[in-house]
Amino acid sequence: MKRTLFSLIALFAFGLLSAQEEPSTSGFKSGDVFASGTVSFSSQKNGDAKINQFAVAPAVGYFVSDNMAIGIALGYTSRDYKPSDEKYTSLQAGIFGRYYFNPANKFTIYGQLNAAYVTSKREQNFGSGITEYKENGFAVAAGPGFNYWLSNHLALEANFGVIGYSSTKPDDSSANPESTNTFNIGLDLANINFGLVYKF
Repeated sequence: MKRTLFSLIALFAFGLLSAQEEPSTSGFKSGDVFASGTVSFSSQKNGDAKINQFAVAPAVGYFVSDNMAIGIALGYTSRDYKPSDEKYTSLQAGIFGRYYFNPANKFTIYGQLNAAYVTSKREQNFGSGITEYKENGFAVAAGPGFNYWLSNHLALEANFGVIGYSSTKPDDSSANPESTNTFNIGLDLANINFGLVYKF
């Protein structure tokens, strides 16, 4: 955790120094199209208990002006629990808007607002058969991020949520008609999303 925080601070400080340089041919401008995304895999083991998780989140954006970009994003998460054979999957589809404060520089800082439809399914094996629990809902989040350009077309990206709200409801409302509403605010450095950006 400390190493991640130190690396983030070092990269941010280096980026601020680089931002003072003259704009290069990297960076963004009106009319640019970009694709970004993150892919992750994690495995956690405690005795016989094991959790494997895979997640992928692609996105495509378009600059409607020099500072403003809009786009669409998808997200898929799969989680397996052993030895209980419990499985969890989640799918998100949504839109986002970004405002870049210095889009033409090598180190670009932005603020992002996104909204998404979310559907999830949990499968549990109780011995007598597999029981499924499905939920549907939406999520809204806002937070900062930055890009650091490695070349004219390829950049590193990091973003994290500071404010978020989600509301989910069971698919079988007859069993549990109540929605689960969650609001969070704060910076969780353990949930920074690192990815790549390609500018066409």
